[in-house]
Amino acid sequence: IEVQAGPVLYLALEDTPRRLKSRMGKLLGDRPAPKGLTLATQCPPLPQGGDEAIARWLEAHPDARMVVIDVFAKMRGISPPGMSAYDADYAAIGRAKRLADHYGIAMVLVHHVRKAGAEDFLEMVSGTNGLAGAADETMVLKRARGQADGALFVTGRDVDEAEYALSFQAESGAWKLLDGPATDHAIGDTRASILRWLRGNGPAAPKAVAEGSGLKYDNVKRTCQRMLADGQLSCDAGGRYAVPGGSS
Repeated sequence: IEVQAGPVLYLALEDTPRRLKSRMGKLLGDRPAPKGLTLATQCPPLPQGGDEAIARWLEAHPDARMVVIDVFAKMRGISPPGMSAYDADYAAIGRAKRLADHYGIAMVLVHHVRKAGAEDFLEMVSGTNGLAGAADETMVLKRARGQADGALFVTGRDVDEAEYALSFQAESGAWKLLDGPATDHAIGDTRASILRWLRGNGPAAPKAVAEGSGLKYDNVKRTCQRMLADGQLSCDAGGRYAVPGGSS
């Protein structure tokens, strides 16, 4: 995607200079770091002078395009006494948003998700709904532990809600866009394999799915039954499974 290039401030508040140097080497290889990139590992919380510090950097770089705060918990500061959790979260994001709006730049706030899963991806954001409510856009990256593939869920005021399937490239430290629905990559390997095979081969009984996908028959049979109960598959009178709305 072509974008307007410009200076970027990256506040890596959970990293050390040594770790950043290692990551830059993985990302760039033998290429030099961009001249417009400013890295910092320390910054005071926004209410305690952090917003002024960022504003000074932006004033010194009038053609700046983006500021990244990683992680936002290090910058949000202590909530005012007596304020509700929702209002405190909304105010914390609002403080960063005012900087973004005033200087016309993208302010990316890296934030944690809850350990517990949720049906609505916005509920995975750690904290109250005030965080997503104040932000112009929310993106949640979901990846099962031990899996390379994941799904990026996006929603916001100025973007269409969308889901993207991604794969992490360990050798380069980058994410690659994958073909197919994001749901295939946000679930277990067995379910994803069954979905992909059925999309390409049409309705089939568990035995055919097992032979075609290389999975064990008993595992396929049990998983198909569970996927049927979860609404991920449909089943006809002949015992053939299919992806709802998919190939037939």
